[in-house]
Amino acid sequence: MTTRLQSLAQSSTIVADTGEIGLIERFRPQDCTTNPSLLLKAAQVEDYRELVDEAVAWGKGRTGSREDDVDAIMDRLAVNFGRELTRLVPGYVSTEVDAALSFDTAGTIEKAHRLIDLYAELDVPAERILIKVASTWEGVQAARELQRSGINCNMTLIFNQVQAVACAEADAFLISPFVGRITDWYKASTGKDYAPEDDPGVQSVRSIFEYFKAHGHQTVVMAASFRTTGQVEALAGCDRLTISPQLLDELSGREGEVPLRLDAAAAGKADIPAIDASERGFRWAINEDAMATEKLAEGIRRFHADAEKLRQHLAKLV
Repeated sequence: MTTRLQSLAQSSTIVADTGEIGLIERFRPQDCTTNPSLLLKAAQVEDYRELVDEAVAWGKGRTGSREDDVDAIMDRLAVNFGRELTRLVPGYVSTEVDAALSFDTAGTIEKAHRLIDLYAELDVPAERILIKVASTWEGVQAARELQRSGINCNMTLIFNQVQAVACAEADAFLISPFVGRITDWYKASTGKDYAPEDDPGVQSVRSIFEYFKAHGHQTVVMAASFRTTGQVEALAGCDRLTISPQLLDELSGREGEVPLRLDAAAAGKADIPAIDASERGFRWAINEDAMATEKLAEGIRRFHADAEKLRQHLAKLV
């Protein structure tokens, strides 16, 4: 009998939302994505000590500044883990740019090239890597330049459709709309619980998916930040679904077929008005959307806080 996870994999590419090598080996997803919080957790596991030690040895005393050494070690560690992950998945591995660069276009571009260069030193081609960038206006402009230079981007922290459209118009390879975080905000704001069909996070991804197909955008839609298997199943047919190990476990432990919910062919025939994703349109749409304004800022703060925790952990080893 087919499991729910196997059924989902027939209509959507499954991505593991973890950087833990053991879990990747277990679930064998097509792609995987990491962030500093996942790297911090993995860096404290004895099984991965060799990857940490190599990064510290490589970066210690490298720049003449302890602070800069730690930054270099963080980059090397991310790439060390990424290299291991490329050996386990056939597709892409996402590696995140520091959230502190979310409003720095030039800094994001520089960091992305640095990460790709480090991968090249370890014989990992750029074609296997997605550089993960926050979907601020500045991040979108960085992605535009990176895509032109052959570096593919995973645009994260998508909470409003205008962000998604701006990313697509910048030819970003992939976007990650955050289902669960959108729903969290609405539940806290309204006091309501939502069934999957009425879930604001699910509806947001559906709207983005249908818009992309209707307007011929090639940017991949990868729904992320799920809270329940119901949310995941409600987006069956989305280009990609990045799912936590806990939810992967639940889906693989249940039998049954998951019906298609997002139909690319049908969406491609829809008449959907164009959205103004100019800088003016982008900033105004975010300003008018309290949820997107709050969750984008919160997401950047959280990603940065996780990076700082990792930085502090590594600083003790230098």
